[in-house]
Amino acid sequence: MTRPEEQLGPNYDWDGMMEARVRTRAAVEAIAAEMRVGMAEEEAGKIARRVLKDTGLLRGWHGIFVRFGPNTVKFYGEPSEPGAVLGEDDIFIVDIGPVWKKWEGDAGDTFVTGSDPEMHRAKRDVRVLFDRVAAKWRAERPAGTALYDYASAEAERMGWRLNLDLGGHRLADFPHALVHRGELKDAAFSPAPQLWVLEMHIRHPERRFGAFYEDLLLD
Repeated sequence: MTRPEEQLGPNYDWDGMMEARVRTRAAVEAIAAEMRVGMAEEEAGKIARRVLKDTGLLRGWHGIFVRFGPNTVKFYGEPSEPGAVLGEDDIFIVDIGPVWKKWEGDAGDTFVTGSDPEMHRAKRDVRVLFDRVAAKWRAERPAGTALYDYASAEAERMGWRLNLDLGGHRLADFPHALVHRGELKDAAFSPAPQLWVLEMHIRHPERRFGAFYEDLLLD
C-alpha cells in the first residue's frame, strides 16, 4: 500500500519526470556558464530567468536562486544580503525548481571561480557527501531521519557543517505540495525511489561560504 506521503498525482509519468530532470540539470549548467567575475547577484538572477525562459522552463514550483559568496550559506527562501558581487576567487550556487509541461524538476549545484582551495574542496565534498548518502540509502534503505543523521555525521567527519534547514522533499507531477509538504529529514520511513529529492547543503566551519547539491534519489 502506498504511503500518503508518497501518493502520485493524476499526471505522474516516469518518462516525463526524467525528461524534466534532464532539462533542469542542463539549465543549471547553462545559467552557471553565463556567470562572470564582477557580476552582481541581482544581475545573475535576471540572467537565470532569461535562460529559463529561453528553454521553456520559466514557470516554476519554487523560486530561482543564484547565490554568490557569503550568500551561499543562506537556506532556501531566505533573502540574500544585497550587493553581492562575484569575485575572482569565489563560490556560487544555482538552485532552480522549474515545471516542464506537467512535471516538476529540481536541481542545485555549486561552482567556483579562481583557485581558492577550500572553495574547491567544498564544491567537491558536497557532491561526495551526496553520493555517500545516496549509496547508503540504496544499500540499506534507512528512514529519512536516519539518512540525515548519517549525512550530518559524515559532513562533520569531512570538516563541514550540514545545514538541516534544507532537508529533502517530494517531487512529482505539479504540484507535489497537494500530496506532501514535509521534508525527507523528518520521514520515519524509508523513502521510495524516484519520489524524493536528496538535498545536501554544507558550510565552512569558520568562513562564510557554503556549497549545495541536490538530485532525485534514484536506484
